Amino acid sequence: MIELKAQLFADNFMFLEAPKWRQGLLWVSDVFDHKVYALSADGAPRQIIEVPNRPSGLGFLSDGTLIIVSAKDRRLLRLDGDQLRDYADLSKHAAGWVNDFAIDPSDRVFVGNFGYDFAAGEARKPTSLHRVDPDGTIATVADNVDFPNGSVVVNAGKTLIVAETWEGRLTAFDLDEAGALSNRRVFADLGHRQPDGLCADAQGAIWAGIYNTGEFVRVLEGGEITHRLQFAGSGISCTLGGAAGRTLYLTAFLGTQEELVAGARKSAIFTTDVDVRAVGWTI
Repeated sequence: MIELKAQLFADNFMFLEAPKWRQGLLWVSDVFDHKVYALSADGAPRQIIEVPNRPSGLGFLSDGTLIIVSAKDRRLLRLDGDQLRDYADLSKHAAGWVNDFAIDPSDRVFVGNFGYDFAAGEARKPTSLHRVDPDGTIATVADNVDFPNGSVVVNAGKTLIVAETWEGRLTAFDLDEAGALSNRRVFADLGHRQPDGLCADAQGAIWAGIYNTGEFVRVLEGGEITHRLQFAGSGISCTLGGAAGRTLYLTAFLGTQEELVAGARKSAIFTTDVDVRAVGWTI
């Protein structure tokens, strides 16, 4: 296993989720500060929009439209100029706060939710994955998923990989042309490590932020970890981008759980250079 070192890119945030690289900018949600930012290549942040009910997952449709999770009211929003518009209302479908999502080549959104009232201390229970089609149709595509978190579509749109955080595993599904999921299987058993946000590289490996250990790991199908970075705190999420698609952007919280709850501005973005570019990399 190769140990990598990271450099600070930007800091003074509260809790950064779902980084995405698009057109020379790094887009990211500051969940507890209710803001979405775009950062330039030198790390300068620009506030894009405020999301009152907590932004979380981010992603771009094929036409460049930014889709944003509004977690607490269980909606997907789209950014229309400088205004937020409804994209999908999951409040009658999701059993808990909406969390992260992946978009396939047909612009179908595969989205997870907490499944229970995590903030109120309700007992943990499994939930469902939902698919939001471009025409607004919402369908349940998988049940009995344990805290589905970061997700990514790989294999030319034929495979969905989802982090089941509390189970310490990455779960894969076959994804067919109609958007149905099948052949559920373990992509990687991470043991005690609890994966949060994900991204994929061009060799089919998954980079995962590990919430409980402060690590970021590159893992192959079957569970072999090839690369690792370590932070003091929580590993949250990551994405590949930059001028050549080989810069790994990492969001971490560099404090204790008590500081996180208190709203300490200890979330930061780091970078490291890697050998394998992003899957489907575009600038």
